[in-house]
Amino acid sequence: MDKKEIFERGMKVRREVLGDAYVDRAMAGMDDFNAPLQELVTTYGWGEIWNRPGLDRRSRSLINLAMLTALNRPHELKAHVRGALTNGVTKAEITEVLLQASVYCGLPAGIDAFRTAREVLDSED
Repeated sequence: MDKKEIFERGMKVRREVLGDAYVDRAMAGMDDFNAPLQELVTTYGWGEIWNRPGLDRRSRSLINLAMLTALNRPHELKAHVRGALTNGVTKAEITEVLLQASVYCGLPAGIDAFRTAREVLDSED
């Protein structure tokens, strides 16, 4: 499969998980400076990794929630909380992932993650 086909597969998964509105905003903000980043994210993150057969999307979402909590990346965490819900992760499961991440990553990271996830969950209710 060539790079263009992998990009297209990645774009399909990215849209299915994060939603068209989120992806459209990201792509609309592309310019000469950040276009290579969007291509990298879509081709390798979504096209290669999210399409691997070893884990289902639900599992990948749970892992992302923990990693984004550890990295304290609230913008990306919001997107992936929405994606996790799309991928069948329950609110209770999100709570459990964030609790476990709080212990291993530190309470300040956990508090921020809960605050960030709450914004998304409240808007989804």
